[in-house]
Amino acid sequence: MKDNIHPQYGYVVFRDRSAGKAFLTRSTLVAKAASLPTIEWEDGNTYSLINVEVSSYSHPFYTGRNVVLDTAGQVQKFNKRYGRS
Repeated sequence: MKDNIHPQYGYVVFRDRSAGKAFLTRSTLVAKAASLPTIEWEDGNTYSLINVEVSSYSHPFYTGRNVVLDTAGQVQKFNKRYGRS
């Protein structure tokens, strides 16, 4: 394997701006740490901060607030329109 071809992989904090929640995880975005703001995490260490608009805290699929379409009504409307019983 070639040396020095993989990006750095380290700890960063992702903050969901719409939900106001944050979580610590590992990412290759730590390589851009010099241009990112920092935050002091619960463990007392300072990590790079990455703001995101959507995460598992605010995405409708994960929160259970997704909209369920009325597919039965759509099928009935289609059958009525095209003469099927």
